[in-house]
Amino acid sequence: MGKLKAVVVVTMISTVLLSILWRATLHLEDNESFVRCLLDHSHPSHPISSAIYTPKSSSFSSVLESYIRNLRFNESSTPKPFLILTALHESHIQAAVTCGKSHGVQMKIRSGGHDYEGLSYVSTLPFFLLDMFNLRSIDVDIETETAWVQTGATLGEVFYRIAEKSKTHGFPAGVCPTVGVGGHISGAGYGNMMRKYGVSADNVLDALIIDANGRLLDRQSMGEDLFWAIRGGGGASFAVVLAYKIRLVRVPETVTVFQVDRTLEEDATDIVDQWQHVAYNLPQELFIRLMLDVVVKSSGEKTLRASFVSLFLGDSESLLSIMKERFPKLGLSKSDCIETSWVKSVLFWSNIPLETDIQVLLDRTPQTLDYLKRKSDYVREPIPKAGLESLWKKMMELEKPRMYFNPYGGKMAEIAAEEIPFPHRAGNLWKIQYLANWNEAGIDAANRYIDLTRRLHEFMTPFVSKNPRQAFLNYRDADLGSSSHGKASYSGARLNGMKWFMGNFDRLVQIKTEVDPTNFFSYEQSIPLLPHQVHLDDDM
Repeated sequence: MGKLKAVVVVTMISTVLLSILWRATLHLEDNESFVRCLLDHSHPSHPISSAIYTPKSSSFSSVLESYIRNLRFNESSTPKPFLILTALHESHIQAAVTCGKSHGVQMKIRSGGHDYEGLSYVSTLPFFLLDMFNLRSIDVDIETETAWVQTGATLGEVFYRIAEKSKTHGFPAGVCPTVGVGGHISGAGYGNMMRKYGVSADNVLDALIIDANGRLLDRQSMGEDLFWAIRGGGGASFAVVLAYKIRLVRVPETVTVFQVDRTLEEDATDIVDQWQHVAYNLPQELFIRLMLDVVVKSSGEKTLRASFVSLFLGDSESLLSIMKERFPKLGLSKSDCIETSWVKSVLFWSNIPLETDIQVLLDRTPQTLDYLKRKSDYVREPIPKAGLESLWKKMMELEKPRMYFNPYGGKMAEIAAEEIPFPHRAGNLWKIQYLANWNEAGIDAANRYIDLTRRLHEFMTPFVSKNPRQAFLNYRDADLGSSSHGKASYSGARLNGMKWFMGNFDRLVQIKTEVDPTNFFSYEQSIPLLPHQVHLDDDM
């Protein structure tokens, strides 16, 4: 009996090993078939071979890791693509779509790699990565006050190229120069001029995309519905966005920035209380972000620090006059104010010394890389002072998570909620970003910091929007769930989608179903198909 059992065990092990070997061989054959498909669909004038990287390529790992901005997703255990395509021409994207569909494999699209949950370059399904970083041309036309920007460009490159041509133009976008244009604008995008000019996607005039059929389309040929969807609805649910035509905005030659820090011992509670009653109602040219974190005093005791960081589209004298009248409790002084150019203000907001040459905006590598977790909320009523005091207590208990309050109002309250898919407009006083950064590797550290962030988010429940509890798509948060691709997922996807898009979700689903009925452009939090469409696909 012992020998028989041994034979059975050996046979079972052999069977398992053969199965694994067979799958690996089949997987390898599929990958080779996929590469052949890409080569077969390569245009002779734009060969694709130099843009293909497989795990056999010596530079595969360096290409993959070069745009990973969250170290949580740069572990040995992180799922890797079976191929990376660093597209050099629009025909390479067309080949990727054609071959991805014919082989039934998932395609992830990465522009700058700043997706907080790594959804642009990680998947549990077999997938390949379409990396857009080579497609980053920027054509600025000051005469028409527009620019065509390819989605592999970074925001810093856009700001630099505008400043090359004009001292009095800018673009309302994020304050992190290394963020990629593609994900930023397609998820709405915002910056410190949003109270004057709206979100980034409010300032898009045209676009070039490769659709699910591999066609190159502009605004006219794609139609207004699809053009609406890719301005805040998350482009990766609908197409590959190759380029956006953006509207440049006017900025004065001189702007003013400041950062003023106040602790609880310096009346931070009263100052924050006044901020929340005035920040959303200040002149549109003035944006004051509130940053909250826990610091340690010289005595060794913890305290809460409130930092007020601002951009004012004007000179310091005008700013001081407004602040004295509208926000006197901050006690802003002339010495706090720095007058500079708009493009230099980007350096200030990025914690880059102002004397640095603006060519630093062309650097595509972040100053630091961390492990991180982010969450978001919207606030529609000021928090009672007792609520603020309880928040300080909770933050000092948790210690690590920080919060950024970004004021709305101004232009944000004037644009209709349905103008683009991004719906968070009138009635929202400010948006919250919850932040945790750490530099300890490993799952235990990640779980600890993620849990701390979730606990702070949970604590804020009484003070934020309800039914639904709104969230910002570009502050990617896996805690909100995923939309699997079966028909049973629609109801869950709708619950999540309502948080990001509210009343615009149903229109996004309708457009998605029309333009991508086979759901090729899908990822963990993509727009789902209508239930009947999923049902039909499942029956085929």
